Amino acid sequence: MNDDMKQPVQQPDLSTPVRRSRIVVAGTGSGAGKTTVTLGLMKAFADSGLRVQGFKCGPDYIDPTYHTAATGTPSRNLDSWMTSPDTVRETFIRASEGADLSVIEGVMGLYDGKDPLSNIGSTAEIAMLTDSPVLLVVDVRSMARSAAAIVLGFQRLEPKLRIAGVIVNRCGSQGHYSMVKKAIEQECGIPVLGWLKRDDGLDIPERHLGLVPAVERGELEPLFQRAAELIRAGTDLEALRTLADSASPLTLPEHPLFSLDRHPTAGYEAAAGERPVIAVARDAAFNFYYPENMDLLRQAGAEIVYFSPLAGERVPERANGLYLGGGFPEEFAADIAANTGFLEDIRAAVSRDMPVFAECGGYMILARTLTDRVGHTYHMAGVIPSDVRMQEKRAALGYREATALQDCLLLEAGETIRGHEFHYSVMSYDESAAPYPFAYQTKGMRGLQSEGFAKGNLLAAYTHIHLASLPKAAARWVEKCRAYH
Repeated sequence: MNDDMKQPVQQPDLSTPVRRSRIVVAGTGSGAGKTTVTLGLMKAFADSGLRVQGFKCGPDYIDPTYHTAATGTPSRNLDSWMTSPDTVRETFIRASEGADLSVIEGVMGLYDGKDPLSNIGSTAEIAMLTDSPVLLVVDVRSMARSAAAIVLGFQRLEPKLRIAGVIVNRCGSQGHYSMVKKAIEQECGIPVLGWLKRDDGLDIPERHLGLVPAVERGELEPLFQRAAELIRAGTDLEALRTLADSASPLTLPEHPLFSLDRHPTAGYEAAAGERPVIAVARDAAFNFYYPENMDLLRQAGAEIVYFSPLAGERVPERANGLYLGGGFPEEFAADIAANTGFLEDIRAAVSRDMPVFAECGGYMILARTLTDRVGHTYHMAGVIPSDVRMQEKRAALGYREATALQDCLLLEAGETIRGHEFHYSVMSYDESAAPYPFAYQTKGMRGLQSEGFAKGNLLAAYTHIHLASLPKAAARWVEKCRAYH
């Protein structure tokens, strides 16, 4: 993991509008080629000496890892469903401070989001909230003038959106590109800035959780270099940079979520040594954290201390709280099981009622056992009466509204926080001894379900929550750590 979460992003002192060079890379649909274009642009601009800041629309944890590897700068998520419009703008402004250029990668098709009848949660909504010009990637296989009809339809669906340029993918030849370019520019009035050939030799692997360590080890560097070569060969980078520079100035919201006039820990005025310490597991097995979650915990007064279970480290002795984030512990189950000190520390923390929050991967290691895809079973912490088994088929994917079924670490009964689920494991609950203390009732596309585990100061569930969707949850968590301290 990168060091972006050791300290919050530098707060810009902004009372007037500021300029941020930026472009949104959107596709007509999944598979149009926006990831190739995004990575190629990021790497090409970074190689030219620019400081490039990457962003990903939506809750994705994997694509930001690609961005970070391609640019050398930690990427961030922009999510207009989990967080408010003001928070989207603020997150962008804060994270892009000091960057020469920001590249925002879209999700799915330009207008695809939470709701088929609106722009909610879509790339289009992010582009409008950040007032960013859109570069539309269009797959033009087996078409010429028809490509103009596609672009024209995308332009007319949302008049408030500025589709400022096009890159066409999977062209058959230079001649094919010339025909498509002329048609789009004549009918749509926007420039076609580049093209990629149909058989360009670029094979982006199917993205999955287990690929993240390979990205971080640099094994995909040849892919990023190849994408940059393709973009440099067929794209007018100077014109695209001018387009990004033309983006309108932005201002912070009237009531920022993050304070501009003080350090994020100033909300707690005791000496630094007296601030409650939240220990965060962070390594190749536990690395899915929103930086804004850390920033909000710091702003509420916490000190964040990282440790690596895979390196054999135990929970820091001075910890007053424990955060076990998402990732893919199933890839490292043997190493986790071998770190008996770490598992003992979890059991001791729960027995002492230390505030412990675990989500997805962290939730899995709190179970009694974890069985991997090949059928090997490993003993985990065993602080919740359940067992976890990996499966080949994805078990859950999508946004979640999580409503507390009881008072718990972050929420009071009936309160709702937003997040998402993405996992291939299934949890078997042992309800033989007593009613299982489910944490949430989650609402997603498939309806309602009871989920997670809540008892005392222990809260664990599959849902990856975004604290910016309910900031008082961060303050509540830190206050309970302070009381424990």
